[in-house]
Amino acid sequence: MEPLRSPFQGVWNIIRFNWHFYLSAAGFVLLILFANQYVSASIQLYANIILLLILGSTAISLIVSYYIYDLSDLYQFDWLSALRITSPNRIANIHAGFDETSSILKNKFPEAELDVLDFYDPKTHTEPSIKRARTIYPPFPMTQQITTSHIPLSDNSTDLVFLILAAHEIRNEQERSAFFEEINRILKHNGQLIVMEHQRNLANFLVYNLGCFHFYSTSVWKRIFQEANLTIAKQISVTPFIKLFVLEKNGTTP
Repeated sequence: MEPLRSPFQGVWNIIRFNWHFYLSAAGFVLLILFANQYVSASIQLYANIILLLILGSTAISLIVSYYIYDLSDLYQFDWLSALRITSPNRIANIHAGFDETSSILKNKFPEAELDVLDFYDPKTHTEPSIKRARTIYPPFPMTQQITTSHIPLSDNSTDLVFLILAAHEIRNEQERSAFFEEINRILKHNGQLIVMEHQRNLANFLVYNLGCFHFYSTSVWKRIFQEANLTIAKQISVTPFIKLFVLEKNGTTP
């Protein structure tokens, strides 16, 4: 079987989708190098410190991103073996406009009915990287466009719902709460919701600096799940930077 992901695909995607950040960093570097020719040695010292911080921060973020998205087992889905999953009949994979996982799930669960649902709305989900990703990667066949307020699946119809690196794109708290309530509605009584997210923690801050604040902390996710009447059955640290939550409807955890 051919690999579903090519080498360096993850880190190359980050560069392509967020090229404006790297272009800005390159611009600052060139500006400092140019200005150093016309300033005193003492000012050059401070300018070079800033230069090293820019270069070091950029290099660290790309190296760690390569580890997360290309070297780790994140997209191998080996973490599935740690979950209580037995031949699901129906799976929903919900994403925010950029889908790298539906083909993997189809290979992992070839007998299951797979619903691929895209909640991206350019009016409310304004992250430029998503817009660029959508122009580069075509949608998975039969992907349905949905809203966060309504998932067009029946009550108690779905065994597994996957929400992988997507839920943080819903920035409005009320919208996010309504969305998870909808997921609770479509889950079977013994179904599971798999949420994977970067965390707003020290590890992510050291790598992504201010970009870390695009994510949410574990305590925020726990509050969101509790408000949606979902119970955390298991937590898995896929890497030091990404956490996976396995959620069930209240009252179904053994």
